[in-house]
Amino acid sequence: MTDYETQVRAAYPELESIADDELRDQVVEAWTLGLERGGWQDVADIPYAWNIHEVTNVEHVRGVTKIALESARIQREFHGADPDEDVIVAACLLHDVGKCYEYVDFVDAELLEGTDRDRYATEEIPHSISGYALAHEVGCPLEVQRAIPHFLGEVPKRTLEAELVKSANSASSNAITQATMGITLKEWVKQYSQTQE
Repeated sequence: MTDYETQVRAAYPELESIADDELRDQVVEAWTLGLERGGWQDVADIPYAWNIHEVTNVEHVRGVTKIALESARIQREFHGADPDEDVIVAACLLHDVGKCYEYVDFVDAELLEGTDRDRYATEEIPHSISGYALAHEVGCPLEVQRAIPHFLGEVPKRTLEAELVKSANSASSNAITQATMGITLKEWVKQYSQTQE
């Protein structure tokens, strides 16, 4: 049996910056459930996007987390804001956990074990929504849950932390689409995404 917990903890060293032990464990649990249900062999096998396999989802998620934390530092130092770092890190680390479900049809079959794919895995539900559902299922605080839907505007009340996750995701995604395909995130969304801003 695959030890997803060890994989997730090794893939995301940023987990250690979450001060709340329970929240840290909830983030790991959400990833573990997603990986098991999606049938993945390794967290590093999930691509950044269904059609961009040169960058892993792990690399993107870590980049988003680093960008958001740096932005939060600047908000504190220059603007006197006080964003909650635990919420930021947890939401950043979970913002693309839903790709465990959404991307199973877009990778080579040998990367998958096929456990609960028929029940959970589908591209019909965008990963920001299934990621929210996983965070909810494992009991993440509402502040974390509502910072996960990052793309579709699904949450009516945006928090400072949610905006940091969303903007960090856009910054990382723009860099990745530019580097791999020579286009902006907006162009990628227009050409390839099932959802629109």
